[in-house]
Amino acid sequence: MNTTHTDRIEKKILLRAPRARVWRAISDSNEFGTWFGMQFDGAFAPGKKMGGSIRPTKVNADVAAKQKAYEGKKIEIWIEKIEPENLLSFRWHPFALEAGVDYSQEPTTLIEFRLEDADGGVMLTVTETGFDGIPLARRAKAFEANNGGWAKQMELIEAYVSGNYGADANASGAR
Repeated sequence: MNTTHTDRIEKKILLRAPRARVWRAISDSNEFGTWFGMQFDGAFAPGKKMGGSIRPTKVNADVAAKQKAYEGKKIEIWIEKIEPENLLSFRWHPFALEAGVDYSQEPTTLIEFRLEDADGGVMLTVTETGFDGIPLARRAKAFEANNGGWAKQMELIEAYVSGNYGADANASGAR
């Protein structure tokens, strides 16, 4: 089920993998970066401000080609909560990709990754909230881009935790 409102994006997917495997793919900054398309400057920890940069995903060549235009773009996230095997949440400036624009004074959105046991695997729910606080001039574009982006990211994490992608990516730890 995927739902949208003006302030909230929610995506759900059943991942046919052990909960510990899904959790590692979400909570380990290197694994997260592999499927998501980011290189982070360290490990995730509650309360930590993290730097990172866009790096094409190693899971899907078509998505990687689209991310290539933004390769090296710096991103900051702020880790809110880590509840092992249940919840990872962080804040960021959504769709903050335009060169030369300072997004630091804008409100952030909150992203939550929640895991729940489900028949045949683990239900992953990703929500992003707070779009109503984004300046009106870019709110709709940020919402639309992230709504589509999270739909694609659900496909990427599914392929990643199942190991169902290219051999070169499997060497990076998708097992």
